[in-house]
Amino acid sequence: MATRTPPRFVPTLTEVVRTQGARLAPLPSPPAAASEEQLVHRIMQRVDLSLERRLREAIATTVLDQTRLLAPLLREEIELVVRESVSQALADELSATRNDPRT
Repeated sequence: MATRTPPRFVPTLTEVVRTQGARLAPLPSPPAAASEEQLVHRIMQRVDLSLERRLREAIATTVLDQTRLLAPLLREEIELVVRESVSQALADELSATRNDPRT
């Protein structure tokens, strides 16, 4: 009988099944340094998420406040620039029509 290799994606047994009489040995506790490092890592992840959310809220509030304060100043400046532009365009047009011999 020839030996065949199974296809690549054949499911394999990954769990050991024991009878009811067999007792599992308790898992050894991780070294203190590793568990402390994991604890610090988890805490830093939580702080990072909380800090990111709070910073986003604080920045949004600040930008909104600054926009509210800036809007009237911008409106005044835009109004001044538009008035000056219209006045200049009108003066240029009047000057051009006075100098035009066809009128």
